[in-house]
Amino acid sequence: MTTLAIYVAAAVAEIAGCFSVWAWWRLDRSALWLMPGLASLALFAWLLSLSGADYAGRAYAAYGGVYIATSVAWLWLVEQRLPDRWDLAGAGLCLLGAGVILLGPRPAG
Repeated sequence: MTTLAIYVAAAVAEIAGCFSVWAWWRLDRSALWLMPGLASLALFAWLLSLSGADYAGRAYAAYGGVYIATSVAWLWLVEQRLPDRWDLAGAGLCLLGAGVILLGPRPAG
């Protein structure tokens, strides 16, 4: 699995896990929503550990951009709210930053 696919899968798992708490707390859903949410958050942590980055901090920083873009997609696809131009511009900037962090040239060693 490529790093981008890992980050997207991790973002979906994290957002779904956090959304389960949101649904329970803010949308007055059953506390049973928390059970799959916990499993989803555990999956998120495991997936992120599969990143090919040499250092955890770099993996997390690059993942942050993908997380933001995936959150905007969640807004549109799950919550049925069309992102505005500022959502899209911000997500694009974050993806650009994630790419710089992840793919920037680094000295050996």
